[in-house]
Amino acid sequence: MNKTETFSLQDAARRLGPRAFSTLVKPGGSACNLACGYCYYLEKAGLYGGREPVMSEELLETYIRQFIDAVQTGPVDFCWHGGEPLLLGTGFFKKALELQRKYAGGREIRNSLETNGTLLTDEWCRFFARNHFLVGLSFDGPEDIHDAYRVNKGGRASFGRVMEAAAMLRRHGVEFNTLSVLTTRSEGRGAEIYRFFRDNVGSRYMQFLPASDTLPDGSPAPWNISPEGYGQLLCDVFDEWSKGDIGRCFVLSFDAAVAGWCGLKPGICTFNETCGDSLAVEHNGDVYPCDHFVAPENLLGNITRTPLGEIYDSPERLRFALVKRNTLPGECLRCQYLRACRGGCPAQRGPDGRNRLCDGLRAFFRHIEPFMDEMRASIL
Repeated sequence: MNKTETFSLQDAARRLGPRAFSTLVKPGGSACNLACGYCYYLEKAGLYGGREPVMSEELLETYIRQFIDAVQTGPVDFCWHGGEPLLLGTGFFKKALELQRKYAGGREIRNSLETNGTLLTDEWCRFFARNHFLVGLSFDGPEDIHDAYRVNKGGRASFGRVMEAAAMLRRHGVEFNTLSVLTTRSEGRGAEIYRFFRDNVGSRYMQFLPASDTLPDGSPAPWNISPEGYGQLLCDVFDEWSKGDIGRCFVLSFDAAVAGWCGLKPGICTFNETCGDSLAVEHNGDVYPCDHFVAPENLLGNITRTPLGEIYDSPERLRFALVKRNTLPGECLRCQYLRACRGGCPAQRGPDGRNRLCDGLRAFFRHIEPFMDEMRASIL
């Protein structure tokens, strides 16, 4: 076994314990009504002949049955993703719920769905409220930040429609969170962005995802937030949040930091020790270890030929999982914040193996260290 396949006692315990993992299922593939400038998934249509047919009812049933069978502990969490899943219409998801009830076998089933919000209607909101969906609303912030990259295929802005979507979700009592891509437009505006989501959007659960992409020639994408800008933004959001919103608003990066400080598993894969616990399932049944690694060389199998549980247990999936931890450079292994960072997302690593946002993350962890030490002392 080489370095990239080193297996720890903790790995063995997880391997021998009840199987637990999640999936991002993309029943419409990368099909979307927007053309966001930084989107990493629109191009995946090229893997399937440039078009994205909807997952068939037969394959939907296969997926639901296999996923419920494969998850051996805890609730079964279905996360409907895209592209834009609302393009499939409510009929598709009514059928999905029917199939979940058919195969649940007494298990708790939970559903979440990620949407850009522009197709949201009162009908959709009634459906989500009635069936207890958690909705993730992709929303980047104030109008000039959001509309810099989140436009439709004709280049028209989407901010107004997303603000209407947030109001509809609140009006119908749908539980929702906001997921925001941080770009160069976000730099220096952390406190403003946080207040916007809290006061104008009504979001109580926020996730901030830094853009740190490379172009085909290997150069940094022009929309990337800088490492320094990312670190400062997180610090500014933290300072605004800690003034009076602790226990009232939740920022996933902060929750993950608390978990890391306490030696617990964070609720976000970015800061997990290993990868591969959130499989991406495409519209034709192809399975990949992560939706950031949808490429022919990472294909793990197809659920029409191999059951989903077997794909998760496969040596190929395990090798992918271990690479994140086992290829960390020595500088990371010696870092005092490794427990919280774990090298970040492998899709954001540079040629030296370090996360391209490392300097910003270290500045953020240094800033919150006294608070996290207090939290750890109060919890443990």
